[in-house]
Amino acid sequence: MNNVLVTGGCGFIGFHLSKRLLSEGCRVTAIDNLNDYYDVSLKIARLKILKEYDNFLFVKSNLEDGEVVADLFRKNSFDCVVNLAAQAGVRYSLKNPSAYVQSNLVGFSNLIEICRRNRIGHFVFASSSSVYGANLTLPYSSHQGVDHPVSLYAATKRANELIAHSYASLYSLPSTGIRLFTVYGPWGRPDMAYFIFTKSIVEERPINVYNFGKMKRDFTYIDDAIEGIIRIINKPPVANDHWNYSDPDPSSSYAPFKIYNLGNNSPTGLLQMIEIIEGYLGKKAVKNFMPMQDGDVVETFADIQDLIEDFGFAPSTPIEVGLRRFVDWYREFYI
Repeated sequence: MNNVLVTGGCGFIGFHLSKRLLSEGCRVTAIDNLNDYYDVSLKIARLKILKEYDNFLFVKSNLEDGEVVADLFRKNSFDCVVNLAAQAGVRYSLKNPSAYVQSNLVGFSNLIEICRRNRIGHFVFASSSSVYGANLTLPYSSHQGVDHPVSLYAATKRANELIAHSYASLYSLPSTGIRLFTVYGPWGRPDMAYFIFTKSIVEERPINVYNFGKMKRDFTYIDDAIEGIIRIINKPPVANDHWNYSDPDPSSSYAPFKIYNLGNNSPTGLLQMIEIIEGYLGKKAVKNFMPMQDGDVVETFADIQDLIEDFGFAPSTPIEVGLRRFVDWYREFYI
């Protein structure tokens, strides 16, 4: 895949993916609207780094603007499209649902339709561990049903999976959805808990610890996430010849469609994560213990057996190593 379009290219994962592809000699076009959901200066700083590469092109736009996106495809011949553009965040979806409908549904639909018209070789898109919703069977497996989301954000991500499958079925558009599990690391999103905790502890402000700290997340270090995405990009899915119409497997299809979990396969307790950050900062957090928030889940845990079998890869960065690298970056960038 030598010519790749990365949507959300100035976001956390989009930035790291674009940088990796550029370093390997690929031509990368990034599209991003640089919205103010979080600190725009952080997005601009990421973009500045990407612009240092000669084989990089940036387009500022929303995916909802179908004409801009269509024009971009007319002027380029993309081998692969990686859709990382989305309105993120579970809790924000309770406050501003229309932002999720526009970005995650309208924008997604525009993009995949244009990919279909241009016969893109592989459409890769970010889904989320949030789609598992009310499912309490751990670890979460892509072979399980995911029809009970507990937030609008999760519902839009599940809708993306269903739309992509329909395009794979109708038009044989090779499509792969990646259910990402709490990706963290340098240049991360300021709305994520580990980032909020670090900032608050540095500034000696209290942190809110939800569900009284009785939560676990399958924290996935950014370099591991990018390695997984790169491997997936280079292997478009094919139809599952053993797919059973009477007992359908949700992770694959009679069409060129596949869903993968991409997580660390090792959940970490919220209080343990806070303790690790405290140790690296040399400061104790002032904790406000709070009840569970609407739309949240107690634990996430990825079953990554398909990832291992198909790509010989499993994330391996320990949480202690990943958080050390994040804290070091935070100090360098902000302090």
